[in-house]
Amino acid sequence: MLCDKLQKVTNKCMTAHKPNTLTVKVVREAERYLSLSSEVMAQLVATHGTCQLANRKFRPFHTLTTAIISQQLSAKASDTIERRIKEVVPTFCPSEFLAVPLELLRKAGLSTAKVRYIKELATRVNDGRLNFDALRQQPDDNVIATLTELPGIGRWTAEMFLIFGLKRSDVLSIGDAGLQRATRLLYGDTAELKSIAQTWKPYCSVASWYLWRHLD
Repeated sequence: MLCDKLQKVTNKCMTAHKPNTLTVKVVREAERYLSLSSEVMAQLVATHGTCQLANRKFRPFHTLTTAIISQQLSAKASDTIERRIKEVVPTFCPSEFLAVPLELLRKAGLSTAKVRYIKELATRVNDGRLNFDALRQQPDDNVIATLTELPGIGRWTAEMFLIFGLKRSDVLSIGDAGLQRATRLLYGDTAELKSIAQTWKPYCSVASWYLWRHLD
């Protein structure tokens, strides 16, 4: 019976919307689908409420910059550094980052390498070599390929941009340590993220959001 219900929801979602970008309506469908996929996901949806990914504003430079800041850091540490940076770069815009001396960004907590990465990103946005509006029209793989050409942006950072910047619906960051940890906590010590996530498709981004909330 549960399998039949899940299949009906899957068919309806895929034929009616073939979702790629998360809208409020698609998120609602994703929550229903995930709740039917397993008791674990049903409990996560019930506990954490509505997924907020669809409500995020399109702030691509900000999203990528904060992803760079967060690399290899805990959420608490990255939030602290971001707050300090906003004291010297209040608007968080490319031109302002380019105008701020490296020393001030270093004092805010950024490594020299991350300062270089963010300034290079700001330069390419400023001179038009990186066009975020054009990226919005590209499939996930193309977006990842474009972004990973930039110094300091690897696959994980590009995947975070797909989820939180472009609000793509079915992104799974296999290398994300938090998702791996949450998978083991929720599904058992031997559970593997890639295998478990097959039941989340085509809404891996929404499922990931719930796993991250579980760790908060």
